[in-house]
Amino acid sequence: MANEKILVVDDEHAINKLICSYLQKEAFEPIAAYSGMEAMQCIESEKPDLIILDIMLPDIEGTVLSLDIRRISNAPIIFLSAKTKEIDKIVALSAGGDDYITKPFMPGELIARIKAHIRRQKTLAASYEKITPNVVEFDKVKIDFDTHECYLDGKEVKLTSKEFEILKLFIDNPRKVFPAEQIYETVWKTNCLDNDARTVMVYISTLRKKLESSTASANYIISVRGVGYKFNQSLLDE
Repeated sequence: MANEKILVVDDEHAINKLICSYLQKEAFEPIAAYSGMEAMQCIESEKPDLIILDIMLPDIEGTVLSLDIRRISNAPIIFLSAKTKEIDKIVALSAGGDDYITKPFMPGELIARIKAHIRRQKTLAASYEKITPNVVEFDKVKIDFDTHECYLDGKEVKLTSKEFEILKLFIDNPRKVFPAEQIYETVWKTNCLDNDARTVMVYISTLRKKLESSTASANYIISVRGVGYKFNQSLLDE
């Protein structure tokens, strides 16, 4: 794990510079951006492997910017914010974020989380090749696990890395019902705490909104009351 490009989007120059210095010490290649517009330009030109994103930017709200980023990039997004309320975290994650760290933060924790997300990205890419067929099609959806691309009615739908992992978990186990806690522990690879099941609910809701168009013949992800969620196996059997 070295030389991965990390985009740091924070208009506070001192914090941005500090994060970049820690990244350099860990053999990452930091890229600094101080506004939403600058961040989008860097993403298009540099194609970073991971993005650290402040919520309060001078030209755009970080959560809004995250939605724009998801149209062109599937790189993990770690939000960095002084906002500590649970609703702020939920909004950030539902806007395409993969993680949320509050300020002030411990540099060691930030670096550890960056490494964990990059490691999971690589593991996920390898697992797609070993387990999941290259291309899966059902109803009006086509998913290419090699290229990390998803299409609905022929139009590309941007999914976050966690959304891909959740969808892959369902498709690999189409007959199994997964409690929200198990989904969290499998995808996030950590113990599920009190409010983490809610995070899964947000991701499931977002996946449904992205994939289940008004013309869908059936629900793709089925809720099993009092138990959890499963994939609609009948779609894969068609």
